[in-house]
Amino acid sequence: MQFLAFGGALSLGALARRIGAWKTVLLSLILWIGVIIGAFRLPAEAPVPFMILGAAIGLVLGGSQALSRSLFSQLIPAGKEGEYYGFYEISDKGTSWLGPLAFGLVFQLTASYRVGLVSLLIFFVVGFLLLAAVPIRRAIVAVGNTPPRVL
Repeated sequence: MQFLAFGGALSLGALARRIGAWKTVLLSLILWIGVIIGAFRLPAEAPVPFMILGAAIGLVLGGSQALSRSLFSQLIPAGKEGEYYGFYEISDKGTSWLGPLAFGLVFQLTASYRVGLVSLLIFFVVGFLLLAAVPIRRAIVAVGNTPPRVL
């Protein structure tokens, strides 16, 4: 999984150089939605599709994590890196329980892992909509940084 995540980070990084980190992170959220839909449709007791799904998770995971940090770094004012990355880590660790909680609650209510997976779609769809609404070039300029040629 770690090797695939590394490959995903390299692949999405190369794509980000061509189309921009913001668009690539948005694309990675769409890929996550596809992974969840793929997991929902996964046939029972089918090892090959399960391994393909695992590979897809690894590829998307590595790229989306690396690029989200890269994009976030462009929104940090000079000299405030420690504060902002501290907030990033606290919010990352502080909210890491939300997905398992939603999945667990939905599973408890429905007794279906598949419906539990669907509950995770909410996080990716809301994340996509929130990120798409950010005027990223204006935000980078507002903190005193120079936006890259492509976003």
